[in-house]
Formats: sequence, C-alpha cells, structure tokens
Amino acid sequence: MSLIERTILKALSRYQSEGEPTVVTDIHLQPHQTSGELTIYDDEDQTLAEAVVEEWMTDETDDFYEASGRLLASILDKLHKDGAFDNVAIIKPYSFVMIDEEKETVTDLLLMDNDTLLLNEELLQGLDEELDAFLKDLLEK
Repeated sequence: MSLIERTILKALSRYQSEGEPTVVTDIHLQPHQTSGELTIYDDEDQTLAEAVVEEWMTDETDDFYEASGRLLASILDKLHKDGAFDNVAIIKPYSFVMIDEEKETVTDLLLMDNDTLLLNEELLQGLDEELDAFLKDLLEK
C-alpha cells in the first residue's frame, strides 16, 4: 500500500506548483495484473508515475479489477483525508479513474470537488428495491 501511495503522490507532485492551476479532468490509474505495473496517466496519456506492485504479479483471480479498484479507492480516500490533495494546483472538479488495458474506464475512484459527492456502491445498495416499494405504495393509494 505504501508503494502505491508514494506512486500517487509522485504523480501529483507534477501539479504542486505555485503558478496557474492546471486543467485536468481525469487522472487515470492503470493496474496490470500480469506485469504488476501501476501506471498513472494524465488526460493526454502522458505518464505521470509508474511502479511495480509485486503482489499483483501473482494475482490470478478473476476479480482483479474489482479488488484493485477497492484498494486504490481506499488509498485515495486516505490520502484525501490526510490532506495530500490540498496543495495540488489542479482546477476542481477532477477525478481519479481506474482504466483497463484498453484504456477504458473501469470505475471512478475519487471525485475531487468542493461540493459534489460521488456515490459509491455501498451507498446505493438496495436503492432499487426501496424505490420500487415506494412507487408501488404511491400507485396503490
């Protein structure tokens, strides 16, 4: 986890300037299951930082992206709570997204904005059933 954390901080160090804030919409995190690499890109596919996570090289599970997404999201959340993004010179809103090998978005990891909440699966769990029951109740009355 500390290696991933340092890699994210290294990528963000490119935006630690005192000058004009940069416009970035997404910071892309791309984990590779076979090679164990974590590559972080900006909007123009420029590599910001890279690292090799040895645990990923031996991971042969089918839910690699789901598990690595949860790990990356928890690390980003911890960094956010620790104030690591407070001095980043990027205009808000911007987000951290995990991409696959075809550079397609797998999941949104963290949205950086002053007044927007990014809903996660835990928060939305059971919402469909609750809304269906509410609508059924309304229609019966």
